[in-house]
Amino acid sequence: MADTAAPAQGAEVGKQPRSVRVVLLALMIAMMLAMLDNMIIGTAMPTIVGDLGGLEHLSWVVTAYTLATAASTPIWGKLGDMYGRKGTFLTSIVIFLLGSALSGMAQDMGQLIGFRAVQGLGAGGLMVGVMAIIGDLIPPRERGKYQGMMAAVMALAMIGGPLVGGTITDHWGWRWAFYINLPLGVVALAAIGVVLHLPKKRAEARVDYLGAALLTVGITAIVLVTTWGGTEYAWTSARIMELIGIGVASLVGFVFWQTRAAEPIVPLHIFRSRNFTLMSLIGFITGFVMFGATLFLPLYQQSVQGASATNSGLLLLPMLGAMLVTSMVAGRVTTNTGRYKVFPVTGSVLMVGGLYLMSTMGTETSRFTSGVFMAVVGLGMGCLMQITMLVAQNSVEMKDMGVASSSTTLFRTLGSSFGVAIMGALFNSRVQDAMSERAGALGSKVTEQSAQLDAASLAKLPAAAREAYQYAVSDGTHAAFLLGSVVAVLALIAAVLIKEVPLKGAGPKAEDASPEGAAPGAVVSDGALSGGAGVKVPQTETV
Repeated sequence: MADTAAPAQGAEVGKQPRSVRVVLLALMIAMMLAMLDNMIIGTAMPTIVGDLGGLEHLSWVVTAYTLATAASTPIWGKLGDMYGRKGTFLTSIVIFLLGSALSGMAQDMGQLIGFRAVQGLGAGGLMVGVMAIIGDLIPPRERGKYQGMMAAVMALAMIGGPLVGGTITDHWGWRWAFYINLPLGVVALAAIGVVLHLPKKRAEARVDYLGAALLTVGITAIVLVTTWGGTEYAWTSARIMELIGIGVASLVGFVFWQTRAAEPIVPLHIFRSRNFTLMSLIGFITGFVMFGATLFLPLYQQSVQGASATNSGLLLLPMLGAMLVTSMVAGRVTTNTGRYKVFPVTGSVLMVGGLYLMSTMGTETSRFTSGVFMAVVGLGMGCLMQITMLVAQNSVEMKDMGVASSSTTLFRTLGSSFGVAIMGALFNSRVQDAMSERAGALGSKVTEQSAQLDAASLAKLPAAAREAYQYAVSDGTHAAFLLGSVVAVLALIAAVLIKEVPLKGAGPKAEDASPEGAAPGAVVSDGALSGGAGVKVPQTETV
């Protein structure tokens, strides 16, 4: 049961004390660690393979990390709810840093894959911990002001990751692509350990180990299907069918067991909230669209428009810049007015329209025109990215803040896996068909290994084959973005169905409001600070 105490006297939500800002800075560093890692490592991979060998296992360096992150995300959220968010979050940072250090010391590809899995286990708790702690510290209405900060971290990671990875690898060696996490992580550990003070918790019930195992197996099977399908194995192969069967059986068993477990990993009652369920769906679709777009846009601009691969992160600047600006505006408006439904609706409309516009890009489309189309998609994503988490957290009780944050993050992660897999399969199929039509046997031979050619391979092609490939890529991106536009319509339908419930902490009567069964949000109390040095939150729950 939630036992909500009144905020301490002197609390003034709008003006956060310096200690809160220190904690938020540390949380943003941890969030950047989680988002930046794969961006940096992707640039360093050719050098890593040259040093360690094991080219045939290259994909597992990323897959092991992704699997561990996705599978551990909901478990970290539940552990935070049961045993306290501060200790759980600090543990996830330590595991992430341990995995980073071990990965930097790896002597062969097998060790690197294993240590990347350790790193992924820690990463699963970083994003969830950030979102849940912000949910504890900042009431939902005030939380909108920090959307721009989180969007800026995301944009910085996506733009700067490849550039930082290339610079570190060229000047310090690939091992520093992992070691660079250590000083940043230590800063986050120290700031959070010293400054942040949250209520102590101790759960009577034991961890739901069976539920955790079933969920881990189910998520692992899903991610492997989306990773291997159409690449390592044909979609209709026995291996893929086996994984689909294992995944479905595990998830059905998980749902059944959650109705019986004393302390379920994902309490199914949170899905009784219409807004939470709709936000989970919108998060899934946003992940589907966003990661598909960031995969194919640089490929289109490099292959068709002749852009440099070195600055591939900068190619996304129109989309990411628009996303950052819109996210900041949406956060401010939400804080000032307490109203938010307009943003999911507007964002979905812009996302549908922007993806459709990008599907019209061809071999003659200018960089300016494609930049405008990307900006439209970015405006839509800016309206959706953080609002989904804000509304999801506002739709549950404080005691379920961790599982709400982790479930929303998990749906977005699974959406990205499905988006990359399905849009990638459609893209590859269209490219190979177009190459066969335009360049005959030569075209089929060029793309028989992969429909995505690097700059060096593209430069070696005869002029006719190169032109055919450019046409094929534009045809493939047309199909992928058109599919994304159709899928985004589901987000628009979900956004229209959202019920605008007052945000907790929004106005003088907020303490009395319990939307959709939720308890009022915790507020930061200046009066509760220990010697002015720490952030404390009133005791909002007992477990």
